[in-house]
Amino acid sequence: MATPDCHLPYCVIGAGPAGLAALKNFQERGIPTVGFEREDDVGGNWYYGKPSSSVCRSTHLISSKRMTEFIDHPMPREYPPYPSHAQAWDYLRSYATRFRLYDRIRFRTSVTRVEPTADGYWQVATDTDDAPRKFRGVVVANGHHWDPLWPEIPGRFDGTLLHAKQYKTPDVLAGQRTLVIGAGNSGCDIAVESAQNAEATFLSLRRGYHFLPKFLLGSPIDSGGEWLRRRGCPLSVIRWWTRLLVRVALGAPERYGLPAPDHRLFQTHPIVNSQLLYQVGHGRIQIRPGVDSFAGDRVRFTDGREERIDVVVCATGYRVSFPFLPSEIIPYERDAPKLYLNAFHPTLDNFFVAGLIQPNSGLWPLADYQTRVMAAFVVAQERAPATAEWFRQLKLQPNPDLGHGLRFDASPRHQIEVEYYSYRERLKRLLARFEQSTPAEPAPVEAASPALLPAQA
Repeated sequence: MATPDCHLPYCVIGAGPAGLAALKNFQERGIPTVGFEREDDVGGNWYYGKPSSSVCRSTHLISSKRMTEFIDHPMPREYPPYPSHAQAWDYLRSYATRFRLYDRIRFRTSVTRVEPTADGYWQVATDTDDAPRKFRGVVVANGHHWDPLWPEIPGRFDGTLLHAKQYKTPDVLAGQRTLVIGAGNSGCDIAVESAQNAEATFLSLRRGYHFLPKFLLGSPIDSGGEWLRRRGCPLSVIRWWTRLLVRVALGAPERYGLPAPDHRLFQTHPIVNSQLLYQVGHGRIQIRPGVDSFAGDRVRFTDGREERIDVVVCATGYRVSFPFLPSEIIPYERDAPKLYLNAFHPTLDNFFVAGLIQPNSGLWPLADYQTRVMAAFVVAQERAPATAEWFRQLKLQPNPDLGHGLRFDASPRHQIEVEYYSYRERLKRLLARFEQSTPAEPAPVEAASPALLPAQA
């Protein structure tokens, strides 16, 4: 499309952290936007108790607040190093209020279909409109922690079977013999909570993992890594140093009866939990291998042992899912979207996906930088065509090494894994290139007070 109608808005799907960042950063570049959110307020996954949310009542951030906050909206000083889900939600609402995003979002509205038009625009259908509406472009920010991935286990289980997304409070575990399948961060958190409420708790692991404490040497563990990366310390040295300190502080996982890790530190998404090894060491969590089959109230494991189980919680991850998109819109490779930097479509210049990353620290500031680059590219298509063409050719190329030397596990969960610091620096360099070559833009909309303000939805 040679001359796009710049008066048409961009459609932003989802008002979680990535969607809010897109709305704010497009707005500041003078790009009109309309956001669609199926719930009645912002927050996405952090709007506890809503169908779109996967957090439970006891959830706290596993990345520290300074590594999670948006670039230009610090979290309040009085927040603890690892805020609760309620504090995270209040923070997101304050961001939406400060940058006047509420008026740009249509709440209680689900996007049902997104399709390109023959003239290069997009038609977006919702469950509240009689007919599709035309948009200049689309930013998909529907998240990747909402479509549960269930394990395929032979047999029939007669007890209570839950996915981690459905688990909210420990009441369902009280006095029960509980099995948690999966040792990701959610699975470990649920297992720890079960150990404090259930009659017995079993944690099923198919492999060994590295377990990191939330605090190391008195500081959040991710902030220590950031401090070293800023000073040019190679990842290999950080890996060696972190492993040494964790071994001194906690010991090897196998000393607690856990299987030894079958991979190097940082080759899988970090398991950040300060209580799991403590509960295992006190016998409140019993470790089992993978599940072989169900048989009524019995669970058989791959080592031949069986246990009577009342409740099974499957902390087995989520699918990357875009139910409103035709299947041919996004190319796939190894069951993961094939997008440049996991955000930019190789051939479509007005279609973006924000927040489709799994970093080893906070996602929100990376989504902030992603959407700043997206907005800069949209502006460059009109004001700096040479730079826009340079980026078109760049995003046609294969993805660069998003692990910056780390070889991530080949599981589906790690297809969108990125190394936080190097990914952020790559986005910052792209943004600088756009800003150096693009003429001055309209002044951004004046922001409200940065203090935490009540939502206006």
